[in-house]
Amino acid sequence: MKGIVFTKFIEMVEQTWSTDFADQMIESSGVPSGGAYTAVGTYDHHEMVALVSTLSEMSGTPVPDLLRAYGRYLLGQFATLYPGFFENMTSSLDFVASIDAVIHVEVRKLYADAELPKFEVLEHTEKILRVKYRSDRHLGDLAEGLLEACIGYFGESGVVTYERVDLDEPGKPICFILRKA
Repeated sequence: MKGIVFTKFIEMVEQTWSTDFADQMIESSGVPSGGAYTAVGTYDHHEMVALVSTLSEMSGTPVPDLLRAYGRYLLGQFATLYPGFFENMTSSLDFVASIDAVIHVEVRKLYADAELPKFEVLEHTEKILRVKYRSDRHLGDLAEGLLEACIGYFGESGVVTYERVDLDEPGKPICFILRKA
């Protein structure tokens, strides 16, 4: 997992709670890196699992809620750091549909070793988008938070709704269905 995902997570914890709280989370989690992440580094995703689990214990917030909150935070960070990914996009449906074909292609140019989730477009019309999310890391709650923030980013709250369907297939993929009113 790319280091930017870790550095932004630590940043969110520092902003939401405090730097001391983030340090305590890192220390209590016992992650092998000791929390010394760089944005361009690559780290085992189990470290993220350990950090989120520890944060859940420390904060009393369920892991799915923390991951969705982090997804919402991370989308804002991506919009600031990588505005080119958002240019020429007119809606959340178009943006989400472009993740694998455009955004992940560009990410791989920057980070050839990146192990990215898959967003397979199943249906894309002006009013509906159905995508299948697959990841060996099973971070569907994070993806859901990113999706929620994406709808807000494009000013479509109340106009675009989404539904999450956990699929009973090998690897436990998720289908996200976005609908425009």
